[in-house]
Amino acid sequence: MATTKFTSVDEYIGTFSKDIQSRLQDIRQVIKENAPDAEEMISYNIPAFKLQGMLIFYSAYTHHISISIPPSKVYEAFKKELSVYKVSKSAIQLPNDSPLPLTLIGELTRFRVKENVEMAESKRVKNL
Repeated sequence: MATTKFTSVDEYIGTFSKDIQSRLQDIRQVIKENAPDAEEMISYNIPAFKLQGMLIFYSAYTHHISISIPPSKVYEAFKKELSVYKVSKSAIQLPNDSPLPLTLIGELTRFRVKENVEMAESKRVKNL
């Protein structure tokens, strides 16, 4: 079976049912609001945002939506808030039969923006 190679976030989102499309659009909007300078893109064939490096990814599956974050201190910083979700080293599973934690997604996004900006500044200072 051939895998679709997505060229835009709209194309990716459009492949899902209306209810999942709505959930994905809500996540997309929260990330945009909390990382307004981030570049939206498709990476690893899923929606992603980049700002001073990869920031956050999201993707839909049969029973959940995943928020994927590159190696970060975010998992430790939000350990209590994330304890109600299935969490791996780099992904948070949000069940499709539960409301989206949009406030938490906004907080995770802002944390990642701060992390990436601080890391980029640290590298810049080192290279002076």
